[in-house]
Amino acid sequence: MVLLHVLFEHAAGYALFAVREVEEIGMLLPQVEESAQSVGRFQNVLKLVAFSPFKSAQSALENMNAVSEGLLHEDLRLLLETSMPAKKKKALLGVADAKLGAAILEELGYQCQTGGVVAELLRGIRLHFHVLVKGLTAQSASKAQLGLGHSYSRAKVKFNVNRVDNMIIQSVSLLDQLDKDINTFSMRVREWYGYHFPELIKIIPENSMYCRVAKFIGNRRELSEESLEGLEEIVMDGAKAQAILDASRSSMGMDISPLDLINIESFSSRIISLSEYRRGLQEYLRSKMSQVAPSLSALIGEVVGARLISHAGSLTNLAKYPASTVQILGAEKALFRALKTRGNTPKYGLIFHSTFIGRAAAKNKGRISRYLANKCTLASRIDCFSEVPTSVFGDKLREQVEERLAFYETGEPPRKNLDVMKEAVVEAGEVVAEVKRKQEKKEKKKKKREKRRLEALAAAAQEEMEEDVGPEPKENTEPKKKRKKKHQEQEEVEPEPEQNGLQEEEEEEEAEAVPKKKRKAVAEVEPEEEEKRKRKKKKKGTREED
Repeated sequence: MVLLHVLFEHAAGYALFAVREVEEIGMLLPQVEESAQSVGRFQNVLKLVAFSPFKSAQSALENMNAVSEGLLHEDLRLLLETSMPAKKKKALLGVADAKLGAAILEELGYQCQTGGVVAELLRGIRLHFHVLVKGLTAQSASKAQLGLGHSYSRAKVKFNVNRVDNMIIQSVSLLDQLDKDINTFSMRVREWYGYHFPELIKIIPENSMYCRVAKFIGNRRELSEESLEGLEEIVMDGAKAQAILDASRSSMGMDISPLDLINIESFSSRIISLSEYRRGLQEYLRSKMSQVAPSLSALIGEVVGARLISHAGSLTNLAKYPASTVQILGAEKALFRALKTRGNTPKYGLIFHSTFIGRAAAKNKGRISRYLANKCTLASRIDCFSEVPTSVFGDKLREQVEERLAFYETGEPPRKNLDVMKEAVVEAGEVVAEVKRKQEKKEKKKKKREKRRLEALAAAAQEEMEEDVGPEPKENTEPKKKRKKKHQEQEEVEPEPEQNGLQEEEEEEEAEAVPKKKRKAVAEVEPEEEEKRKRKKKKKGTREED
């Protein structure tokens, strides 16, 4: 008899249940499905064999990533090896994900089952999981689910493989929208200002230039020879500037009020600012494409390459497409209409905007579009899966398309693809080595700057500590030998003690006030003064006796 086990993945850990009695036919009955709502009845069906809690939130996230990708994590492997029956032929494991079941079958050899009775059992386990596992409360289970859900979503956003392409997709979409809006607004200015100066529409066909000229002219009656130089700067053509001046003198337009003119000039300035922003956005798109897909940009151009990436959804999706899909990418409506009406299928989609198809003859447009789609697929795969993307392969692929065009026109045979790719591999290796060398230099410089900054911080902290402590007294800072010499000199200079205590104190104060060099001389003079005092006392005594 085959024993059925059920594996349940929870935010708190992995749980393995053994099914006691199960009837696959009976489990699908409505009465049995209702009995899963009762904990007591459901516990009679299965029992908990093992529960392996996750050690930390990081461990839970790693396990959940592995389960979502259909991989067997080490924690799950350990649980199954220790808790499943030894006889693998008599054991059947029920899992929720078929990819995970295939991984378990390949690595551990256990037969896995999904759907049917397993789905009903997992539904009941999910409902009563906090009761089936001892020590787990409903509140702690919900907290674990919430925390793991937040960390899983954060990791998916952070490690999104398409995150680099998102900026390109948004930029090219905004670029197309700006083109439409600028054209619409420019037509409005042409119609509005055309009431006053209708001849200007034929002289200046370009939209943004028309808005600049309309803003500069204003009232056509005020246009004179002095304004000719300013017109030449805008139009960049002296003949056109002179034609505008002549047309303003003989114009059939109606007069316009100052208020209407103010509104037209304000609207024109808005369109001019939009045109300048569009130009800056195109530069941004060009720099972004050179970083993300340099080979595709070098082959087909930045804007067309960005449109291909945007239509596919990401660079990874574009790299997965075959060349036949890339060829008609953007012409899906025409393709399905042709399939429905059994007409001719389209030969090209978005790649029609490249210069190669326009340069080819009518009979060769389908052939060159197929060849160009093939090269675009190669370029997108090189950009997507290379560690350091470079434009070397794109330049070589572009040369091949040029040679193919020349072959269709003149019959000159192009180079073989093998020879071209060998040259490209050699050049790309040199470029990659140079890029890595520059990166290493930058990292070294960065480390040096960081080291200097840390040293400066440490020195500043040391200075602050010294200032807080304060300077030590000078006597303590002097060397020990000097201290001993000073002590000896002071002992030599000290005078003999007098009977009168006050006189001794006065003499000590005077000795401290006298400089060090004069102390010896003072010590020699003191005995002579004492003898003189003794003589005076003797003389006084003899006078008193007389």
